[in-house]
Amino acid sequence: MNINEVQRIAHLSRLDLTPAEAEAVLPQLEAVFALVAEMQAVDTDAYEPLAHPILFIRNLSQPLRDDRISEADQREANMGNAPAQQDGYFLVPRVIE
Repeated sequence: MNINEVQRIAHLSRLDLTPAEAEAVLPQLEAVFALVAEMQAVDTDAYEPLAHPILFIRNLSQPLRDDRISEADQREANMGNAPAQQDGYFLVPRVIE
């Protein structure tokens, strides 16, 4: 990995990194990708995927909570920081033509 790839990832992530920040992020990204490569090297063909890690320890059903309102309506407060809104919805730029 090099600094150009860091800048490309930052661009795709809509991050504006200075050259110094990109240099600082480079070893961190390399460490993440090294960990991913190490995890991918483990042979897991003999194991069934688990729906949830706790199922490895004991067979549990997923507890469900009561379907009830637990918080007050804060739409106006939440919309206060929106750069663009209409009829109580956030307006965002179109990304698919």
